[in-house]
Amino acid sequence: MRIRFKITQRLLDAIRSDLRRRHAIAHERIGFVAAGLAAAHDELLILARDYRPVDDGDYLDDPHVGAMIDASAIRRARQWAMNSRAAMFHVHTHGGRGIPSFSSVDNRENAKFIPNFVSVAPFAVHGAIVLSDTAAFGQVWLGRDRPRPFIATFNAIGAPTSMWSAA
Repeated sequence: MRIRFKITQRLLDAIRSDLRRRHAIAHERIGFVAAGLAAAHDELLILARDYRPVDDGDYLDDPHVGAMIDASAIRRARQWAMNSRAAMFHVHTHGGRGIPSFSSVDNRENAKFIPNFVSVAPFAVHGAIVLSDTAAFGQVWLGRDRPRPFIATFNAIGAPTSMWSAA
């Protein structure tokens, strides 16, 4: 299955700007992107439509990671996915240029909590995305016990339009 992720340049710029904000205890910011889905043949199109940052009070003081959020932040995002019937994507940035990748902490934590979105909103796929200043990398959970393919291409639609392959 080929997976494509589309987002408006305006929304992507707003997300990157939000994720650059400083936090009192966390070294990085986290947010969630809600998306719609379209599928045809062996292709899945993910269409980003909204973004919500994690509230300042929902970060945990954990010096071993860039940012750790509490259960209430995840619970709110799960509720958002269920109420809006949206695909939900955890997003953060590693900064820099070029195609980023998940850290070992990202891989471990994503595997712990992304399947919980599948439980409350099984009508959609869910996943995680890490941004750089110029590109993105992401993974999708097709179900609790199903494959977790990577997003093949990202398209930022607007001025300027950009596209990059990440998988």
